[in-house]
Amino acid sequence: MLALVATYRIGEAAELLGVSADTVRRWIDAGRLAAERDGHGHRTVAGADLAAFARSLADEPDTGAHRSSARNRLRGIVTAITRDAVMAQVDIQAGPYRLVSLMSREAVDDLGLAVGSPATAVIKSTTVVVERGDGA
Repeated sequence: MLALVATYRIGEAAELLGVSADTVRRWIDAGRLAAERDGHGHRTVAGADLAAFARSLADEPDTGAHRSSARNRLRGIVTAITRDAVMAQVDIQAGPYRLVSLMSREAVDDLGLAVGSPATAVIKSTTVVVERGDGA
């Protein structure tokens, strides 16, 4: 079976990279990300070029980096906190993703978390399930 060569429109590339479409346009205009025009005049990015660019972004120094072996960080906003005497459930919306963390109530209090607070979910897992993005 032959693999299809994916191409992405600006909005799709932005969604995959977790940035705005304007940011992707600026990267293209600055020559950081290659793009071509399709038959309708829309700019598209080849899947291989987008993958290489995404990897290069991951290699850039993170100005807010913490020294950690965890590499999966999803920045979002706290949407709910449910507390009991000992534990708490913290819901974070990171783009289209809802993340739920169970932690001690003391940790929530020490972090000063409240609904509306910015938060970063840091994930380290020994198992990662991969699904195809095209619905096939």
